[in-house]
Amino acid sequence: MASIASITLDVADPAAANRFYTAFGVDSLIRLRASQEPSTGFRGFTLALTVAQPADVDGLVAAAADAGATTLKPAAKSLWGYGGVVQAPDGAIWKVATSAKKDTGPATLRIDDVVLLLGVADMAASRSFYVDRGLAVARSFGRTYVEFAAGTGPVKLALYRRRALAKDLGVSPEGTGAHRLAIGGDAGPFTDPDGFAWEAVDAPRPGLV
Repeated sequence: MASIASITLDVADPAAANRFYTAFGVDSLIRLRASQEPSTGFRGFTLALTVAQPADVDGLVAAAADAGATTLKPAAKSLWGYGGVVQAPDGAIWKVATSAKKDTGPATLRIDDVVLLLGVADMAASRSFYVDRGLAVARSFGRTYVEFAAGTGPVKLALYRRRALAKDLGVSPEGTGAHRLAIGGDAGPFTDPDGFAWEAVDAPRPGLV
């Protein structure tokens, strides 16, 4: 079964980005690479972090804001739980959420799951593309959302209709230029129908990416 082994964000200033992500508490999740490729507006993806309780959401969102992130959606209750959305200074969007609506103890800021959500134009075509490359569908909600099994990797891949994903994140769906994202895995190298690039990586790194 194909797996994601690494997530690389292309940033203009890797040193500054590393300081931000270290303060945010997610530096172990990603790799950073210097790039000056132009990119405007919504880049078509988000990294979604699942945590145990609202206190953990609040802690991570506050850490991101203190380090210079822009709050796109303040942490708040919803029908499905509790969550918030922030945008890093480099432009990457992060969603932090929990299905719990009440705290059961002190915040630990532990991240339980990581999902890379890609916004796609044609759900059926993108789903078929990834299935053909060895990813197994774990959950599917028609033409709106598809989540693949993580395999041996620490990061799950999910597909969301681009406009619906942008609406969920609180941004305009419009955007041009590079995604500024490279996905490392044993299914690559290739570029998917929406322009997301995969690089060949033999095996997932221990722990997170």
